[in-house]
Amino acid sequence: MKRLILEIGSGADLYGQDYTKAALRALDDALRHSSIIMLSTLELNHLDMHVNVTIGVHEPIKVDVEEITAAVPRGRANVDIVLGGQNIDAERIGQPSVIATCAVEAFIPDMTERFEIS
Repeated sequence: MKRLILEIGSGADLYGQDYTKAALRALDDALRHSSIIMLSTLELNHLDMHVNVTIGVHEPIKVDVEEITAAVPRGRANVDIVLGGQNIDAERIGQPSVIATCAVEAFIPDMTERFEIS
């Protein structure tokens, strides 16, 4: 497999401390930066693409991995939730704002035998 894209994004839940919501917003932000229109040109089915999603949040255990996986629109997704992101203390309301970061990597089969770049 060869990496085709790497996109990054961020998302937040400012008041609800919902780590899954922040993670979904970070994924959506990263996906909005990319468009892989060459799959049809290369005659590849989107299921031939592997998608690695890495999301960083301050409390990884609080992210629903299945919900994140279901939100990946193309390819076969692998989702890793890791320690990262930020919690910004909001003393006024007594709970932090949750910030998630996301990296999306898309891989396609090695096609060097099929195509030549000149």
